[in-house]
Amino acid sequence: MARTTLGVIVGNRDFFPAHLCEAGRQEILRVLDEEGIDAVILDPEATRVYGAVENWSDAKKCADLFKANRDRIDGILVTLPNFGDERAVADAIRLSGLGVPVLVHAFPDDVSRMTVQSRRDSFCGKMSVCNNLQQYGIRFSLTDQHTVNPDSPSFRQDLRRFAALCRVVKGVRGVRLGAVGTRPANFTTVRYSEKLLEAAGITVVPIDLGEVLGLVAKVPDDDPAVRRKLEAIQEYVPTRGVPPGSLVKMARFGVVLDRWMAENELTGTAIQCWTALEQFFGVVPCTLMSMMSNGLMPSACEVDVTGLVGMYLLQLASGRPSAIVDWNNNYGDDPDRGVIFHCSNLPKEIFEESTMDYQEIIAGTVGKENAYGTIVGRVKPGPFTYVRVSTDDRAGRIRAYVGEGELTRDPLSTFGGYGVVKIPNLQGLLRHICTHGFEHHVSINMSLTADAVQEAMERYLGWEVYRHQG
Repeated sequence: MARTTLGVIVGNRDFFPAHLCEAGRQEILRVLDEEGIDAVILDPEATRVYGAVENWSDAKKCADLFKANRDRIDGILVTLPNFGDERAVADAIRLSGLGVPVLVHAFPDDVSRMTVQSRRDSFCGKMSVCNNLQQYGIRFSLTDQHTVNPDSPSFRQDLRRFAALCRVVKGVRGVRLGAVGTRPANFTTVRYSEKLLEAAGITVVPIDLGEVLGLVAKVPDDDPAVRRKLEAIQEYVPTRGVPPGSLVKMARFGVVLDRWMAENELTGTAIQCWTALEQFFGVVPCTLMSMMSNGLMPSACEVDVTGLVGMYLLQLASGRPSAIVDWNNNYGDDPDRGVIFHCSNLPKEIFEESTMDYQEIIAGTVGKENAYGTIVGRVKPGPFTYVRVSTDDRAGRIRAYVGEGELTRDPLSTFGGYGVVKIPNLQGLLRHICTHGFEHHVSINMSLTADAVQEAMERYLGWEVYRHQG
């Protein structure tokens, strides 16, 4: 995962002790470096007080520096070693024109050092900075504690959450996603609005499945790219019992997908995975989709483009592969447990063990010989985050829900990719899903990143978000 870069503004109020800015700057930069975060900050000699921003002239210098590094900067950290100049801070951010997330931090006072030489008043100054940011229409985030020592576990967690949030916001704006084929006719649940996604900065590039299969037909079995893809498939997952001809078909299909994605600079795909592909080509694309998701190029089933968006959000926040699954079954009489399932195309990283097999559901329609390529196994236990993104076309908005839960070791024997989840007040979540007409698909990730994803969607992307709590 690439390092996050923050533009850093050290705020200063001219009649407060300047030495606090010098020491505060050094401490903030040390903690950022230890957390793997790069900083863009004025040189100590650039302003009167160690590169701190305290007036209009300083604000312009800071803004110019940020503009010169706009391609690097993912977010802005405002840190207040003392009260700070609220107007200068807001001016610097507005003049920069970056439009990135902003985190406001304030140093705590030491109650044993409340003299005029050492008192910070950052507790108070933070309110003034936030007031001005609100007046300027600048969206911002807050630390968990109003004032907090930069070296504390609490602030380090604030930084990690903010860095994840910044990755989500930056990654969504301008992303290009591929839609391969059309949704299955009966899957009206995966309808979505391209226009609403485009307005959010998400471009969808479609290609007809017939065009893909036409391109596949032109790729010979002995093409070097096909041999490389075939080797990659066999290295990725056990293929014992799978007909060699089916593996070659997958490889040819994968080569065409790879080329199309590269030509169109696509980050992820949603694919028409049944049943035309099986009927007229003779394989399922699940293994290829699993490989892409595992390589951080998420791929969703059934042309579920907004499900793909959810996968991508979680991947951005965590730096780990996401999967798309069904909320599929109850688990006995336990109201807080349920079964998640897909056929499946889940990434290898989230399985305990996995192997390639034929897709049992589709095989009943098209025959076993045309249904090889699915990835089967149980999802490994551990904490996870789930999210569902949907376009509400009638209301003209994007909405979502997000929450966290646990994948358990509860006994279960079935097929496909599956697991047992435990979610506090699962019945309340299911009522929300049904009442608000959300899809049965949900995106999951083996991380605890709901806070970052929620705030990114809600505060900075402007989507309507429900956060599920127990």
